[in-house]
Amino acid sequence: MTLQEFLEAFLTGMQKTTWLEYLAVFAGIASVWYSRKEHILVYPVGLINTIIYIYLSFKFHLPGEASVNFYYTVMSIYGWYMWMKKNEQQDVVLHITWSGKRMLLYQGLFFLFFYVTIYFSLIYLKENFFEGAIPWADAFASATAFTGMWLMTRKKVESWYWWIATNITSIPLYFTKGLVFTSVYYIVLLFMAVFGLVEWIKRAKQRHA
Repeated sequence: MTLQEFLEAFLTGMQKTTWLEYLAVFAGIASVWYSRKEHILVYPVGLINTIIYIYLSFKFHLPGEASVNFYYTVMSIYGWYMWMKKNEQQDVVLHITWSGKRMLLYQGLFFLFFYVTIYFSLIYLKENFFEGAIPWADAFASATAFTGMWLMTRKKVESWYWWIATNITSIPLYFTKGLVFTSVYYIVLLFMAVFGLVEWIKRAKQRHA
């Protein structure tokens, strides 16, 4: 694809962007900003984003991403509960921490399980229902997102590494599907994830200083 073709595709995609996609994008950006700041609004605002993207993902033949956003919805409710949980002294129980060796192993296995499961599921769906599916890319974006969301509910610093991987994969994935504004959204999320990683590393170090 030449630069001119890319720009034409970009402009065409932006013109086709619906108000629903705009709403989902802005809610998603706000949610990531709240996450970076360790603010509880990350979850209720994020639910607006995930519910809309479940619909959009099915509409544009991205079943893997639809499953991700359904998972986000369920985990957002769980994370909302976990982040608000307090002890008898009314202090927040969950704090930003690094993963230990065992947790790092669990992360790898967690990712591998979902990647293999989603990949072969998408192979089947591509052959029978969603001809436009891209199994390896959709599965990778989905599995990294599953892992990142799980770790975020536990306030683990490593969650941001998984988010970065998700965003890098999602940028071209959504662009090829014509969801150009969403592709731009993932570029923004990529930069926000880097800043989020730096912020959480700083907070984790302060807590253990």
